[in-house]
Amino acid sequence: MGTLRSVLIANRGEIALRILRTCKVLGIEPVCIFAPIDRHELYVRFASRAYPLTGDTPVSCYLDIDQIVWVAKKAGCDALHPGYGFLSEQAAFARAVEKAGICFIGPTPETMEVMGDKIEARKVAKAAGVPLIPGTLEPVEREKVVKEAEKVGFPLMLKAQGGGGGKGIRIVEKREDLLDAFDRATSEAKASFGIGGLYLEKVIEKCRHVEVQILGDGKGNVVALGERDCTLQRRHQKIVEESPCPFISESLRRELHEAAVRIGKEVNYRSAGTVEFLVEPEKERFYFLEMNTRLQVEHPVTEMVFALDLVELQFQIAQGKGELPQGLLPRGHSLEIRVVAEDPYGGFLPSTGEITYLHLPSGPGVRLDSALYEGQKITPYFDPMLAKLILFGKNRKKVLLRARQALEEFHILGVSNNLSYVLSLLEDPRIERGEYHTRFLEEEFSPPVPENGVVAAMAAGLAAFLKEEEKTLAQEEKEKKVNYWKFLGRVERLRKW
Repeated sequence: MGTLRSVLIANRGEIALRILRTCKVLGIEPVCIFAPIDRHELYVRFASRAYPLTGDTPVSCYLDIDQIVWVAKKAGCDALHPGYGFLSEQAAFARAVEKAGICFIGPTPETMEVMGDKIEARKVAKAAGVPLIPGTLEPVEREKVVKEAEKVGFPLMLKAQGGGGGKGIRIVEKREDLLDAFDRATSEAKASFGIGGLYLEKVIEKCRHVEVQILGDGKGNVVALGERDCTLQRRHQKIVEESPCPFISESLRRELHEAAVRIGKEVNYRSAGTVEFLVEPEKERFYFLEMNTRLQVEHPVTEMVFALDLVELQFQIAQGKGELPQGLLPRGHSLEIRVVAEDPYGGFLPSTGEITYLHLPSGPGVRLDSALYEGQKITPYFDPMLAKLILFGKNRKKVLLRARQALEEFHILGVSNNLSYVLSLLEDPRIERGEYHTRFLEEEFSPPVPENGVVAAMAAGLAAFLKEEEKTLAQEEKEKKVNYWKFLGRVERLRKW
């Protein structure tokens, strides 16, 4: 592949904006696509060119392979970046892009097919000599699931063969619950991935979730760029990620990196990818979990720790330029918080509505990857993640302090969100001590619920602030001819909130 001139970004929102920025820095023209509902989003405004999509639903627009490839050809793009989510791990999409003569920024379709099938991925890991979680290496039929489960032992997990994003997974504590869980997981897997195959894995109690970032050039060379601890998660959805993992020994760290590289070499990996493990630090033991054949949501913490741009490296690999980075050492510590539109005090139900007020944190060591703006409408059609707050410092203690400060500064009005929930989490002394595991949030963490009196006091303070703002801008209206009536409309929206 020669020098890239223009790249179609086959995604939306925060990640589309993230890729767009790297394109502009490299002198590559970023071309975007958008569903009608996204017409006014920031990534569309900042793109060099943006093309509308059609579809029955907003989501279907971003899943229409033929339409997206047609737009890429019409726009004259010589490459396509899928971001994450949507079609990013669909081998059929990568194959259609390459068939159209367009460079796919990612692994080969063959690699995506193998590692996207969780059972096949387990076989690859086994061939690479990497420890597996005890379980099955073939899909389990309903008639035989009880017998196989008794071999694995309870508690166990039913996992979708084509899984991802925490879907198609059920934890089964005892034999009596197995068949009902099997039926539910099968149904969810068929709806989410088109195939209902399930396999079994033993539940590893009190473990950590650690993933290794790898880069491969498709020529047999693979390197590891550190690891990320993703243990703080709820229902298999990550909430906080950090790098380096602060609770493993250096010898175990080396073993994890070496195992991830072996798996990458086993499939001749190309581009950026992530190999995930479950780790028992006290026992100096780890198990292969899965591989994600795309850029991860949490890639910024690796970028901060190693002072790299992973999207730029993806572009370089696609063009066959440069060498893979070697011998890099972490220059500090980084942590990422996923800011999500959901109500932590109301069953974590997704929240929709209009962002009526927005104040973003800043300061040394603070990075925010988002596409938020005041007046933005948060709809039920897409993933509820609003932003990624990334912190960096010389050590973990400083990063945790910086994270708390940034969360206190971060205000989003108009939709419920998890900012106060995560702040309470990071103020829990067990987090600083590392006394948590993958089921910590569901089993051991109970955040304090804001009292009505506190909420009322906050509302009264906001009302007083707005009243003073009205007076101030009334005076400015006389002196500077500002659009006072437009401001009053904003004030009214805040009052309603």
